[in-house]
Amino acid sequence: MTTPAIRSTQSAGVAYAGGAYLLWGVLPLYFLLLAPTGPWEVVAWRVLLSFVFCGILLTVTRGWKALGVIIRQPKLLGWTALAGVLIYVNWQVFLIGTLTGHVVETSLGYFINPIATVLLGVFVLKERIRRLQWAAIGIATVAVVVIVVFYSSFPWIALSLTASFGVYGLIKKKIGPAVDAISGLTLESFWLIPIAVVQLILVAATPAGITMGQYGPWHAALLAFAGVATAVPLLLFAAGTRRINLTVIGMIQFVTPVMQFIIGAAVLGEPMPLERWLGFIIVWIAIAVFVIDLLLAGRRGRREARPELV
Repeated sequence: MTTPAIRSTQSAGVAYAGGAYLLWGVLPLYFLLLAPTGPWEVVAWRVLLSFVFCGILLTVTRGWKALGVIIRQPKLLGWTALAGVLIYVNWQVFLIGTLTGHVVETSLGYFINPIATVLLGVFVLKERIRRLQWAAIGIATVAVVVIVVFYSSFPWIALSLTASFGVYGLIKKKIGPAVDAISGLTLESFWLIPIAVVQLILVAATPAGITMGQYGPWHAALLAFAGVATAVPLLLFAAGTRRINLTVIGMIQFVTPVMQFIIGAAVLGEPMPLERWLGFIIVWIAIAVFVIDLLLAGRRGRREARPELV
């Protein structure tokens, strides 16, 4: 029986996770407001300001002690460094896609990501998956082949986003509760500071130079907000996953690519020829199979957890 306390916790979890995916869904519009700042400068500020914001959060939440415990464990530090590299690749590819008119392709990456995550579980964690999950993986593979062959364009942005975020999620799962959300993001940002500094130096050497402070206070404020815009969805996501099961998370996460697809195709008017529509329709069929499997698995789980009447 579900108690009011459990229902309250689950409702909070849905709200947290839903908030995270809604914010991720509108991020393309936010980053487009940062023009003429390019993707390399945006990511550099995103790294540096995320680290500053996390430092403030650690101070407010008195989390420095927990961070100190993690720092004394070299193995955990190694995992956070690898997670940092992967999330950097994800951020950089996402910004390149968003700021060069490929928002629709970024949405494709996040449509495929849940299915790729299942595949990683099979080959890396040796998990067993159900027949419908295999069917979804097969259909998604066909979709990628269709886009490559008929659209004559290799979707490197989509596949890079899928791979980087999929492996990032795998590492976060492996670390588990040993690293809390704020400490994890703090360390991931910390490892990336040298890369961010080098990027800013290289950007400064270009004819356009660094744009921070060059286009008025409104633009500077928006660019400075990049750290908050990066950290808040990740922290909401962590709070949500602690309160609701993965079945619910699996269904909510499609909010992000749906919003990005609508922004790219309807708002920004990116080209959607017949071949691309065909590829996306096949992806959506794969997602439908995937969601049906999640619903059936959730229903079976509730039946098995229900106490038998004596």
